[in-house]
Amino acid sequence: MFVRNFSYLSAMKKDKNDKAKKVEPTRSELEILQVVWKYGPSTVRQVNDLLNEQKRAVQYTSTLKLMQIMAEKGILKRDETNMKHVYSAAVEEKKYKSLLLERFVDSMYEGSAASLMMQLLGNKTATKEELDQIRSLLDKLDKGS
Repeated sequence: MFVRNFSYLSAMKKDKNDKAKKVEPTRSELEILQVVWKYGPSTVRQVNDLLNEQKRAVQYTSTLKLMQIMAEKGILKRDETNMKHVYSAAVEEKKYKSLLLERFVDSMYEGSAASLMMQLLGNKTATKEELDQIRSLLDKLDKGS
């Protein structure tokens, strides 16, 4: 019985660590993540103030609750060593964005990056600089093949 419980507990612990990789964040959670990725470890007040400057009017209590939920989900880490709790990203920006993008392309474009790019470039006008960056990336990818 102990072995079975032990195995179950270690599996649960592993699942908790991998939880952030499986979680689909809401739009509001992504806004908070963007702030934490850009400005680094922050208090709820700092995040709330930045959201109010950048996006729209957000209540402090709403930001607090969302950040608490994000910590429970494993998306944020909470440092409780000081009076003011400081939150930091528990997920690396580049890896997390890649994971979310991959899921999006799989579900909306049947895994086709080309379909995504054609839709994107057809819907939004890219600047000359952006097109140059895309060409440069395509050239690098073409040389790597």
